[in-house]
Amino acid sequence: MLSKTATYGIKATLYIAFLSQQDKRVRLPEIAKNIDSPQHFTAKIVQQLAKYGLINSLKGPNGGFEMTLDQRNNCNIRSIVEVLDGNSLYTKCGLGLDQCNDDKPCPIHLLYKSVRDQVTDMHTNISIEELAKHLDDIAVLK
Repeated sequence: MLSKTATYGIKATLYIAFLSQQDKRVRLPEIAKNIDSPQHFTAKIVQQLAKYGLINSLKGPNGGFEMTLDQRNNCNIRSIVEVLDGNSLYTKCGLGLDQCNDDKPCPIHLLYKSVRDQVTDMHTNISIEELAKHLDDIAVLK
């Protein structure tokens, strides 16, 4: 259900959040290595996340990526997915039909809507701060 971009974006954000909880900044090569993503692809993703204020990008010899506590508390999986892929995961028809809605449902509308609503709630109601607190082993991100 998630694109590769969104998957790597979530992993990168969690990795940055995890290290930010320890007051550490992380550089791009380390992020890419630890989430098992090509560095060039990871660069595009973290630049987009920084552009929308989900993470901070600092330049210079002591630079890197980090997240403030406020960012970690206000960021969730849904915000990452929407920045990188838009909101179609949370709004579109399960069969990809343009005309599907509550008034004119497709054959799986009610079943899919229920699952989609559960995914939306899960992606919205758990902060990155909470998720990062439970990363006992950073290898989980690979």
